[in-house]
Amino acid sequence: MGIPITLTVNGRSITREVTPQTTLVQLLREDLRLTGTHVGCDTAQCGACTVHLNGRAVKACSMLAVQAQGAQITTIEGLAPEGELHPMQAAFRQCHGLQCGFCTPGMEMTSVLLVKDKPGATEQDIRDGLEGNICRCTGYHNIVKSIQLCQSGKADATATSA
Repeated sequence: MGIPITLTVNGRSITREVTPQTTLVQLLREDLRLTGTHVGCDTAQCGACTVHLNGRAVKACSMLAVQAQGAQITTIEGLAPEGELHPMQAAFRQCHGLQCGFCTPGMEMTSVLLVKDKPGATEQDIRDGLEGNICRCTGYHNIVKSIQLCQSGKADATATSA
């Protein structure tokens, strides 16, 4: 027997029954089919599952779905209107801030709030702000460049390179 929960995901009200042990990432990926939120480590170490919950970046693998009762959730799929790129997504594309792409949704979700919460962030601020997100491919240089470009307001959704 499940526990009924209601939450808003990417602007849509959702009511589901979940088991007490269902994690938020399981609800998002398996029930709602929002597979942009990735599962990397299942221990909240890598940040691939980062989503926004009531305006905060949270790791959805370490949170139970029942804890999100009544919450506003934004996933990578809800970051920008359909068919468009969010400025952070455009900046990652423009600066080649990804390689394999596995960490990218979590990196972008974290970065959006980092720029919002710390306007004018320095390179060190950005690196510190990404501490809970792991990328095994890029060495972070182009990720930092992407965030700086987005922060400058000069990201271009139609550009393919910086």
